[in-house]
Amino acid sequence: MTASAAYPRPGVRGADREAMLRVDQAGEYGAVRIYAGQLAVLGDRHPMSREIAHMASQEERHRAHFDAMMARRGARPTALQPIWHVAGFALGAATALLGPEAAMACTAAIETEIDAHYDRQLKSLGTDDPELSAAIADFQAEEVEHREAALKAGAERAPGYPLLSGFIRLGCRAAIALSEKI
Repeated sequence: MTASAAYPRPGVRGADREAMLRVDQAGEYGAVRIYAGQLAVLGDRHPMSREIAHMASQEERHRAHFDAMMARRGARPTALQPIWHVAGFALGAATALLGPEAAMACTAAIETEIDAHYDRQLKSLGTDDPELSAAIADFQAEEVEHREAALKAGAERAPGYPLLSGFIRLGCRAAIALSEKI
């Protein structure tokens, strides 16, 4: 499936907007779980913990916003949320066990994919849904900040960074595709 097939042109139907909300809420939920896994391993005294906790609080705000928007619009969440609950925490914990630079490599990889995902959604929505577009644009800016902070913190120095980043990005793309549908 091409990116243009996954994200129709402006004039997005209600079902497509529901899929956008579903996948965005799932992604923010997964991000909260990734940071929970990282903090469980690194603890609250590690030098990176404050930055991770800050990113986690922003992701939690994003998730809560999408939760409320879904409730108002009658959109259903992904049926895969129990899997994302475990997989997100496991990914965060596993990368943190590899070291703080690997934890930041995880953040950089995820946020790279989310930035591109949000960009496709914004192009698809055009001016069709100002409320959803505003939320996506606002959250996208913070996701880019997270990626930049992760890179600054040494993400690219993680052991096997190209392979680790590529694997995580592939998993993120798969989670997006699945959450849109299921």
